[in-house]
Amino acid sequence: MRVSLPASVALGLASLFSVYHLVLALSSLSRVTEVGPVITCMVLYAAATGTVLFVPGKVLPVWSACFALATALVMPVVSAPVVREITPGAGYVTWWIAAVGTLMVVLVVRGRGPFAWVGVLFLAVHTIAWAGLDALGSLGVLGSVAWVAIATVFAAAMSRATRNTRELVRAEQETADWQAAQDAHVFERQFRLRQTTRMALPMLQRIIDSCGDLDEADRAECLNLEQAIRDEIRGRSLLSDDVRDEVMQLRRRGATVQLHDDGGLDDLDAEDVRRIHARIAEALRQARDADNVIVRTVGEGAEAAVTVVGLRLDVAASESAALGAGMDDDDGDEDDSVALWLEIPRHETV
Repeated sequence: MRVSLPASVALGLASLFSVYHLVLALSSLSRVTEVGPVITCMVLYAAATGTVLFVPGKVLPVWSACFALATALVMPVVSAPVVREITPGAGYVTWWIAAVGTLMVVLVVRGRGPFAWVGVLFLAVHTIAWAGLDALGSLGVLGSVAWVAIATVFAAAMSRATRNTRELVRAEQETADWQAAQDAHVFERQFRLRQTTRMALPMLQRIIDSCGDLDEADRAECLNLEQAIRDEIRGRSLLSDDVRDEVMQLRRRGATVQLHDDGGLDDLDAEDVRRIHARIAEALRQARDADNVIVRTVGEGAEAAVTVVGLRLDVAASESAALGAGMDDDDGDEDDSVALWLEIPRHETV
């Protein structure tokens, strides 16, 4: 169970405490020799409190902490000389002692503990020099020091708890990522096993039934199946059921088909991937007269996602080139050897 205090409630309580000190200062104006210094300290205290409470950010800016510390140093020096007397019936004439303690506690909570300790230590030293050692207890200086000490311990505990919580969250995220990676590996293995079983099981059963005595057609089909299984590893993102069927038909006709997946489709959404698969299957149907078909993904950043190239192996042209014939018609021979050249765009053009 997590218990927390809303920031607005904490700010409200701190503001009420600060206003309470100002009310005490007003009630003590009749017991001082000069009102001006007390009013000045009240204005400084109100400004410093408003700054440390309402400046945004988890850790108080240095300039705000310096302003609050300067206020804590000035208030005792300015207010103490105008006090007429320190007696049990003098009321709250030393209101600035509790006010400085409250201001320094806020500094500790806002992450400026060293500034707060300088403020309360100066308050203690000034009080001893002004009213004696016994005044530390009677005027409430020890209470202010105690509240700053308690706030320091509390802030350290909260910082440690926050750090531990952050580490636990990070460890939980790393565990979740590791588990997701393991699940992905398991799913990938299971998927490939199912694909391999679906493709190879009929041929394996035929091998068992014939005791390994296969004819030439079956041996050729085994080679085609072996290449199809390799496609599941090397060209996984290029494959769909239609693409698999077209690749197998080309190989059974005697063509060589190469699928190369370099990761160029990883950043595409499902709709674009389905469109590209459909275009690949259509391109393979158009390359039925090609002897060598190469399907390759294009790296990220290019306009094309996949290139499909179909080549014809012209034996007569190769022999003529070897004998030196046809040198004046090189471009025509090159064009005749290309059965298909297609670039499939990464995104559908409107």
